[in-house]
Amino acid sequence: MTSEAKAKYLERPWLKFYLEGVPSDIEIPEESVVDNFNRITDKWKHKTALVFYGRKISYQELRDHVDRFATALCDLGIKKGDKIALLLLNSPQFIIAYLGGLKAGAILSAISPVYVSPEIKHQIEDSGATTIVCLDILYDAVEKANVKLDRVILTNITEYLPKFKKMMGQSVLRAVYQKMAAPPAEVFEREGFYQFEDLIKSHRPEPPKIEFNVREDLVTLPYTGGTTGLPKGAMITHYNFSAARQLGQVFWGDIMQEGNETLLAYLPFYHIYGQAIIMMGGLSQGYTLVIFTTPDLDDILNAIESYKASIFYGLPSLFEALRDYNRTDRVNWKRIKAIICGADSLLEDTAKGWDQRTGAPIHEGWGMTETTSLGIMNPLGRSKLGSFGIPMSNTTAGIVDPDSTEFLPVGETGELVVKGPQLAKGYWNRDKETKEMFVEIDGETWLRTGDLAKMDEDGYFYFYDRKRDLIKYKGLSIFARDIEEVLAAHPKVKEAGVIGLPDPDVGEKIKAIVVLETEARGKITEDQIMKYCAENLAHYKVPKIVEFRGEVPKTDVGKVSRRELREEEEEV
Repeated sequence: MTSEAKAKYLERPWLKFYLEGVPSDIEIPEESVVDNFNRITDKWKHKTALVFYGRKISYQELRDHVDRFATALCDLGIKKGDKIALLLLNSPQFIIAYLGGLKAGAILSAISPVYVSPEIKHQIEDSGATTIVCLDILYDAVEKANVKLDRVILTNITEYLPKFKKMMGQSVLRAVYQKMAAPPAEVFEREGFYQFEDLIKSHRPEPPKIEFNVREDLVTLPYTGGTTGLPKGAMITHYNFSAARQLGQVFWGDIMQEGNETLLAYLPFYHIYGQAIIMMGGLSQGYTLVIFTTPDLDDILNAIESYKASIFYGLPSLFEALRDYNRTDRVNWKRIKAIICGADSLLEDTAKGWDQRTGAPIHEGWGMTETTSLGIMNPLGRSKLGSFGIPMSNTTAGIVDPDSTEFLPVGETGELVVKGPQLAKGYWNRDKETKEMFVEIDGETWLRTGDLAKMDEDGYFYFYDRKRDLIKYKGLSIFARDIEEVLAAHPKVKEAGVIGLPDPDVGEKIKAIVVLETEARGKITEDQIMKYCAENLAHYKVPKIVEFRGEVPKTDVGKVSRRELREEEEEV
């Protein structure tokens, strides 16, 4: 049965839903990220690459600053293969440091700005970074991490703002990072401390010529979220980026034109979605990126209209917020070429509500850090409600038994596995975890994603849950997402998270953590929520415990963090 079931996936039934002219397989260019950047900046030198709160930076100017920073890094002793940590908000400095580091031969590892000192310490030490480029107001957490660094390069968010907005930049960040302050000027008297702006001004744009092994040399070590143990660095190569760039471009046919698109770059660059799809994907095609550090809904809506954004990438939480926002109709969403959702599963209730309000459907996609953020996507105009799409060119996906590598028949729920040129090499210094996740099946490497899903007869895939979030009740498997979907559809529920709590009698009992809409607080009871669930779910899926809260913990990209909810229960 295994070989018969596997054959169904290998037949790639989804190919018949590709847009006209999209091939099943393409040749991936053997081009490094650096060579691509040089080619694009030569071709589109006079085009605007970045817009940062009104400050426009052309591809020519961006290339100049990247080359100057690369030259400075080499002057400071950076060699090929050295690791550079980035602790920066979305800004021109992030892009310049990233590409300048690559041009100097370094490997980049971006750290979440919300990390606290122990998390920063783990990533710096685990990656082996000896240099950090850091926003000045975030440096205190690095100092407290007490890590050994040979070079600390500090930058201020205002350095690339228009003069009349420099004070605004400081005030915006103070509102978000209230307890943080830049270190005193005396810090630059310490050995190994440098100012980003000074390095750019004091060096000529004469970077070294580094030879890259495109298939083997690493671009970046993005760290996974740490939902199972400590975060791990995924080894993303130049070839992985080349594959992601080419697959993304081809899958959408001729809708996306090189040098002719504008993207809002508000998704965090340290996260693989913002880094691979928005930042690197946009710059590799000559697009204009409108960068935000701390955007709100009005900023996003205003920028879409002001800059005529042509493609819009978002998160489920953002689409949910915009669906209910009173000013969302200011944007003509039908004018946008493609509206794309990733990083978490999109609730059907959100998708339906958005479509009804805007008339512009969301195209959901799927990817992971380990797939350079690309793998499966709904084709333009061919989305299926509830599905995250079909595998892209050169990519095959299947469903296996979560406890083995046995492929399951079409329509059955199991663990999603994927193979393709966008797969990372593995985890940095984690041979055991690499072998567990990047498994060999019949001589080929497949990624065990940890996502529970199924494929329909057409080849569209549907997400159910993370394998670790599966709830076992009296031998029955319950998907937390099924219950969260029902709760989200309640007109008085703003959001919810569902977890299983150990119970010796039944295995796990279901607990729902519910955030009510403001006007419903104090008026809806736990029993009413359970009764509502009983009317919409099988009896064994009804939560045994309901807890109301003002908010639920979220991951950096807005997902409900079930891991944190479970950890809170363990601490009680």
